[in-house]
Amino acid sequence: MNKRYLHRYSLLAASCCVFTAQFTAQAAENLETVEVFGRRIEGLGLSESSGTGSRLDLSPLLTPASIEVLPGDVIRQRGDSSIVESVTRAAGITSEATPGDGGTALSARGFVGHSSIMHLLDGARLFVGAGTVTFPFDPWSVDRIEVLHGPASVMYGQGAIGGVINIVSRQPNTQASAAQVELAFGEDSRSHAAVDLTGPLSEDWAYRFDVSYNQADNWVDRGDSDSLAIAGTLQWDVSDTLRLSLSHDYGDQNPMEYFGTPLIEGRLDESLRDENYNVRDSRINYRDAWTRLKARWQPSESVQVNNQVYWLDADREWRNVEEYEFNPDTNEIDRFSYIGILHHQEQFGDTADVRFAHELAGRENRISVGFDINRIRFTHVNDFADPQFDLVSSVPVRNFDPGVFIDASPTIPRFRTETDQYSLFFEDRLVLNEQWSVIGGARYDNAQIDRFNLINPAASFDASFSNTSWRLGVVFQPVATLSFYGQYATAVDPTGSLITTNAMQSQFDLTKGEQIEAGVKQSLWNQRLEWTLAAYRIVKKDLLTQNPASANPQDILQIGQQSSRGIEASLALNIDDRWRIDANAALLTAEFDDFGEEDDDGNIVSRNGLRPPSVPEQAANLWVSWAVNDQWLARAGLRYVGKRFTDTANQLELPSYTVLDAGVDWAPTPQLSLTAAVRNLTDEVYGVAAYTTAEWILGQPRTAELTARYRFR
Repeated sequence: MNKRYLHRYSLLAASCCVFTAQFTAQAAENLETVEVFGRRIEGLGLSESSGTGSRLDLSPLLTPASIEVLPGDVIRQRGDSSIVESVTRAAGITSEATPGDGGTALSARGFVGHSSIMHLLDGARLFVGAGTVTFPFDPWSVDRIEVLHGPASVMYGQGAIGGVINIVSRQPNTQASAAQVELAFGEDSRSHAAVDLTGPLSEDWAYRFDVSYNQADNWVDRGDSDSLAIAGTLQWDVSDTLRLSLSHDYGDQNPMEYFGTPLIEGRLDESLRDENYNVRDSRINYRDAWTRLKARWQPSESVQVNNQVYWLDADREWRNVEEYEFNPDTNEIDRFSYIGILHHQEQFGDTADVRFAHELAGRENRISVGFDINRIRFTHVNDFADPQFDLVSSVPVRNFDPGVFIDASPTIPRFRTETDQYSLFFEDRLVLNEQWSVIGGARYDNAQIDRFNLINPAASFDASFSNTSWRLGVVFQPVATLSFYGQYATAVDPTGSLITTNAMQSQFDLTKGEQIEAGVKQSLWNQRLEWTLAAYRIVKKDLLTQNPASANPQDILQIGQQSSRGIEASLALNIDDRWRIDANAALLTAEFDDFGEEDDDGNIVSRNGLRPPSVPEQAANLWVSWAVNDQWLARAGLRYVGKRFTDTANQLELPSYTVLDAGVDWAPTPQLSLTAAVRNLTDEVYGVAAYTTAEWILGQPRTAELTARYRFR
């Protein structure tokens, strides 16, 4: 174990000792029986309030949209080690993560990446810098993950046509002190240590502290990784009507410096699964800090005021050779794209809303009105100059010296941006009678971007974007536990990344989208069975496309269009107190309706009718758990992702894959649980994503892990 890992383990061990010591005596006096396995009935969360799909504290049953809730306890019991791994258990959400996007890119409803699927932490968004989101990443401190499928611009602004992923943090326990410690060890020198502490400090004050550390050598050569995540919340009940909470989250990641495995003459050679063609001194590091001050004031039963002020700070670094291709003439791997990049991003924001409950024409009506403001500063440091891009090195397919990073041009600040954004929004729910309700909302967004070219100041420019998005839905409930709904919603996405808009993109408007969705949700047998079914069609217009009437590839028009249509179904079935089945499936058809680009021969060709890259048309998840008794639990999960194309011409295919995970949990006491788990039980060799058309990022091979968790309560 090197000094960096030893230092972090020492800090974590010290934190565990200091913060858990105070619980031992108190927990021994007040120890209560903790239900371990069985007897706990959990559905899909249809009847619980969700802040992601509505600002009116509506449950998914009352919201005319497809919302999925993944409880944190379930995520951790399944052994999911990352947010991406957790959220891709939801219907139709699949991973397209690569190092270039921070390892967090997703595909949903036919759309891919951070410009179309938004990530939130407790409802706060980070404006995406150069297509990269790196936080949050660790599910240890998660209370739940809420997934809003489909366009969400009316809730959160531009960049959410495919959906929203909201990671909701665990909050302080105001009633009793509690603590838990978790340790895990596995293959590939994998280790994990974490602690969760919470409780009241006085009658009015409570806190929560979470820390998690992960380390592994992983399965590729020179593939070591480590991460540290810290989350803390201090909560103050100023009065019966006013609550304040201050939260700070910090993450430091050194992920695998692995950009993929090159194909050999167009095929994957499985014997190269462990090879890493990056240089010896490669570097990837992400550091993120999120500070949030939240206030909730309820002056009366019919009025509630919410405000969240936040400061987000991110530093990211890449220093790698990223692209590899097999050369049949030399039987070697040619390596190029020696790239050094640094990001520094700061964001200051405030979002607030006021909620009223009143009668309108004798009918129950609830309304929320509010605003959202942000100021973002982003600096891009890179070595993007011709000498650097011209660098090529070659190594044998096996048994090679990886070499070192070559600096042919300086890594210096090239540009920075300052973005000022504000929005105004409202949402309203009118109850027509006991069965029918109408929910609608609208949002106006405005963004002003100043881009400063630090190499050539004369090339600096400014741009502004504004848009209005809205949605209208109807919910019909013949009985309280059954809902039919329909919805029309509009949305906008940037043509690239809003805060890194370049000169060409500044000449065009944001892309526009619209969705029609209908569905049904039902909870039966005291939540022993909950199921949902949704059908949708999304059209995204104003894509940038090369002019088919021009031979000049720089002749760009904003006339492109793509669309998707599909169905999503999910089910949670508690057969009895011991057996539980979770299942979901998604089927879709996605295609370019109007899109052209330059081919290898320099001709502008139409891609109409073809599927966008990285979009699977089938995805499914199955999870079965069996509580043999109160001490033993067996579980197994199956994940299926259909084939994807890696090019717009649909000539190059990334095959479908199926991954099986399994585990056994033993709880010798109500406070102690031990887990033996195996990921990828069948040792499937599969591509999670394509970094380039000739380079696939492979998934984790079969890996065993042992985990121990002890709860003080």
